[in-house]
Amino acid sequence: MVDLLKMPDTFASEISDCHVHVVGPVDAFPQAEGRGYTAGLATPENLREVAGPTGVKHYVFVQPSFYGTDNSYLLHSLDLLAGRARGVVVLDSAEMGARQLEQLAQRGVCGIRVNLYSKFSPLAPGGLEDILKRYTDKMPRKGWHVEVIAPVETVVDAAPILAGSPIPIVIDHYGLPGDAGPESELGRRLLDLISLGHVWVKLSAPYRIGADPLNTTPPANWLLALLRAAPDRCVWGSDWPFAPSRKSQTDAATAVPYRPIDYRRLLEDFIRALPDATVAERVLQLNPSRLYGFDLAMDVRE
Repeated sequence: MVDLLKMPDTFASEISDCHVHVVGPVDAFPQAEGRGYTAGLATPENLREVAGPTGVKHYVFVQPSFYGTDNSYLLHSLDLLAGRARGVVVLDSAEMGARQLEQLAQRGVCGIRVNLYSKFSPLAPGGLEDILKRYTDKMPRKGWHVEVIAPVETVVDAAPILAGSPIPIVIDHYGLPGDAGPESELGRRLLDLISLGHVWVKLSAPYRIGADPLNTTPPANWLLALLRAAPDRCVWGSDWPFAPSRKSQTDAATAVPYRPIDYRRLLEDFIRALPDATVAERVLQLNPSRLYGFDLAMDVRE
């Protein structure tokens, strides 16, 4: 386990949070009809207030389901953080084109999200295999990735096409293994997939895996198994502002509060669970800089 007091001083100023969501004022940035709930305000300024004091300097904004394919607020937030953030958007594969992707990349977008987990999803019907092919046929081969959030069963069923993807794949939230352990058949199939050189995984949102909806401690068995399978392709994410549980999402008219989770505790519990300081540096700094193109030297200069 990592002792926070023994970490180098430079560590505390170069951390990347690779999975956050931003939510603007409803009147200016309306949420999609058919969503499971109404999300509260969660601005980049709010994020930096809670994350900045912990040493986090870089962020990856991931499009939440309730905005559908309207990425306006995510792009607005990228502009505000100018170089400190990257974006993962949701696009209609039938309408996206090379010029659009080029313009998005200029603003910091580097990934497209495939969401087969949330109650509300703007994607057209189809299995993960079909959806992935529709995107990868049109996406640039350099600097972009597809991010997948789906239950472990869905991910492993699509393992052949994910394994053959011409662009990197990023799998959310430990692969959402549910009750399956790394030693189970599902677990072994997931680890086999993640061991491939183009597949990454986010060590994020531990409360989405076990029974405790407020848990901040990583699942030890999955944490160590994934670090063994992909030591250079694991990144950390907080999942801020901590969306409410799926069972509390009932209808679009209901405003449901975020989970009352302390950001600093979540990050510190994660760091303490890591095997050593070298792994902490890799997961929280070096791996994100390779996947998202963050400039760690910027932190040193500042």
